[in-house]
Amino acid sequence: MHRSAVSVRVFAAALLGLLLAVPSRADIDIQIDGVDGAMRRNVLIFLSLERYRGRDDLDAALVSRLQERAEREAAAALRPFGYYEPVVKTRIDAAGNGRWRARIDIDPGPPIVLTEVLLDVRGAGAALPAFRRIVTANALRPGTRLDHGTYDSVKDELRRTAATLGYAEANFSRSEIEVDEPNRRASVALVLDTGPRYAFGRTNVAEVGLDETFVRRYLRYAERAPYDATELLRTQFALDDSQYFASVEVVSGTPNAESHTIPVDIRTEPNRRNRYTFGAGYATDTKTRGLLGWENRRLNERGHRFRLDFKAAQLEQSLAAKYLLPIGDPALEKLELEARESRDDNGDLVTRTTRFRPAVTQVLGVWQRVLYTSFARARTITAATARAASSAETTTLLIPGFTYASVPRGYLGEALFSRTLSVDVRGSTRTFGANANYLQLRLDGERVLDLAPRWHLFVRGQLGVTAGAVAVDLPGTERFFAGGDRSVRGYGYNDLAPTDAGGAKIGGRHLFTGTAEVIRDLPRNFGIAAFFDAGSAFDRFGDPLQYSVGIGMRVRLPVVTLGIDLAQPLSNPSCRNASPDPRCGTVRGFDALPGPRLHLNFSPKL
Repeated sequence: MHRSAVSVRVFAAALLGLLLAVPSRADIDIQIDGVDGAMRRNVLIFLSLERYRGRDDLDAALVSRLQERAEREAAAALRPFGYYEPVVKTRIDAAGNGRWRARIDIDPGPPIVLTEVLLDVRGAGAALPAFRRIVTANALRPGTRLDHGTYDSVKDELRRTAATLGYAEANFSRSEIEVDEPNRRASVALVLDTGPRYAFGRTNVAEVGLDETFVRRYLRYAERAPYDATELLRTQFALDDSQYFASVEVVSGTPNAESHTIPVDIRTEPNRRNRYTFGAGYATDTKTRGLLGWENRRLNERGHRFRLDFKAAQLEQSLAAKYLLPIGDPALEKLELEARESRDDNGDLVTRTTRFRPAVTQVLGVWQRVLYTSFARARTITAATARAASSAETTTLLIPGFTYASVPRGYLGEALFSRTLSVDVRGSTRTFGANANYLQLRLDGERVLDLAPRWHLFVRGQLGVTAGAVAVDLPGTERFFAGGDRSVRGYGYNDLAPTDAGGAKIGGRHLFTGTAEVIRDLPRNFGIAAFFDAGSAFDRFGDPLQYSVGIGMRVRLPVVTLGIDLAQPLSNPSCRNASPDPRCGTVRGFDALPGPRLHLNFSPKL
């Protein structure tokens, strides 16, 4: 035999010996039959077998002792669920290599049934809706199985509600469960005595670098008003959203039993005064775009702000300066003065606008109202075409208007990425410099409806109506265009609009667009969508609309959703204008459909 062969055998034998010498990890495989859900989880919590299963020193004697405990522990684990007479059978077998197999069969037996329930709130707060909802929605009802967890949950909810609403002396005059095991019945009594309701005491505001009177205007409560801890939370949200502070703490102090008040402390750290914004992005409507911004968030102790923004994209550029003055309730009301210079490409129009726009913003319930007046000088240039020369017209006018936009209930001025409904009404007259008297209505709305756990329906619509002037008498910024990522997909940005005699797209008096989109959620924040779009800009109601269908991918990012859509037009607007495309043939709008178009865009998170 060769020396090398002997060496290999010796090495293999040594390796095998080492492997056999390595101790195997002890373990207990536990199988529980007869109960599931919360009861099974509670049994595992009670079982010593579960706690010991990973130990390396398990031997037959220890496993035997654990088995003796298992029946008692499993029975005790079922008592909180109202099962006081379970039958528990256990069996543990050795599975080799230090492993064990435990089988626990449980028959819960008949439950303890509630026969009497006393749940009541007494005292000064007895009639408050918050307490009455807990009492009327009580899950502790006669005829139901006794459940200690439900009892504790109702008790905790009463205690939390009392603390939230300022009943600092609330206590349970009765809090008991009586079980009649032989007759398998139980009675429950929970009686909360609220005591007096405390009021908001003095609010102490730490030094914040702002006028204290101004900061107090953010409070969602008033001194001596009935205490409600949710208003402290709302106050903290309002101060956080103001962006004056890097951190905010609004905390309640020790209740004063003599005055029946609860003081409040507000502690803050000031935010950086200057904020700089840099951004870049891409969408198929605006192409590459960039943003540069600077904001002074605290010009003075009264909270005035100043902001300067420069935005540039292939189809629009603007420079805007804004001066903001908080008024009234500073979380919800402001006066904004804006000066803006912009250039917009819409269809075959280029509009250069210089505008000064004062606006007052207020929140009225679930509506945010903006009253504004725009002093504008607009130069509207129509691009030259094969059949017509370019033209330009300059207009100086004043445009008053107002906007109502929906906001969530309890809105505190935070930034919103979408609105369920927005209504804008504006207009002007010859007296104010317009070429003709006109009144304009703009409606925008969108909504997401949940069809099933992973299926959603997204609907969006736009409506624009102009009364009075014809389109050519309106500045370019006041005319309507359709088509693009957030309009009628499958068509170019602002490509859907009436044309002049030379074929240039000059915009229309009216607008309608609608979208219906079905979205299916996929794992890892992805989704797929199928959609149908319709709409156009036009001068007369009854003019034809354009249609498209498509599919898309959705990628849900932390704040927004990236949409990648492929849309196919179902009609050709070039076949329906004053100078139809010669390829349209005899059946207008059918023979020469445009090809599919890819759309990339960011939208609110769906």
